[in-house]
Amino acid sequence: MDGKIGLVTGAGQGIGRAIAVEMARRGASAVAVTDRNKETAAETADLVRAAGTQAEAIVCDLRDRDSIAEMVTRAAERFDGIDVLVNNAGVTETAFTAEPARGVDSLAEEVWDAVYEVNLKAVWLTTKFAAPYLRRSPRGPAIVNTASVSGLTGFPNAPAYGVTKAGVIHLTKVTAVDLAPVRCNCFCPGVIETPLARDYFAAAPDRDAMERELTAPQLVERLGRPEEVAKLACFLASDDAAFITGSSYVIDGGALAWLGVRD
Repeated sequence: MDGKIGLVTGAGQGIGRAIAVEMARRGASAVAVTDRNKETAAETADLVRAAGTQAEAIVCDLRDRDSIAEMVTRAAERFDGIDVLVNNAGVTETAFTAEPARGVDSLAEEVWDAVYEVNLKAVWLTTKFAAPYLRRSPRGPAIVNTASVSGLTGFPNAPAYGVTKAGVIHLTKVTAVDLAPVRCNCFCPGVIETPLARDYFAAAPDRDAMERELTAPQLVERLGRPEEVAKLACFLASDDAAFITGSSYVIDGGALAWLGVRD
């Protein structure tokens, strides 16, 4: 990462934590890690420091505009700028309801709104507040957004999640245009072994059956790993990707490469 300063949202666990640690391993000079949970943010910051990089743990509620603004300001002031923004935080409907997963015709309106606020509005607001710092960066500024294959195709019983991730894909394109020469790309993970995926499986009537259903279309016969996704995210943030912007990259074990289902 050539001495760059990073800000990673949703870094308390899963893909976000893996990205923050991978940034440190690749030579970032500092990484601000944010999460709604103070303890998990601090754990990630410790892992970043153990990898030899300065870190700052920041608690942020991504449904609160002022909290987002404060997060960005604190990160920029702590490390004297922001070179890389990773909008990683994301939730599914099951984060806001104990009821079984619901379809588009039965999802509660308040659940739809909550998923939208975290998955899409917060990405826009974080980008908006970070833009002045990114524009001033002399070190190849870049934004990397976490989208999903569910933003490209249907996904059972998660209508708000899929629609908001489709929005992230399009927001990535317009951000690349509006903030150029700041680069902006996104990646679209498939089924990755994260707490988010585990919560989704747990909310299904038959957890094992749901996992089999979601991984059956993959050519790689397993769940993806956060560390594998982190390597793609850090490549997109690095100067090795200096000619790449406004694009989406699928990392899904081959699920979208065909129309088949493994036996």
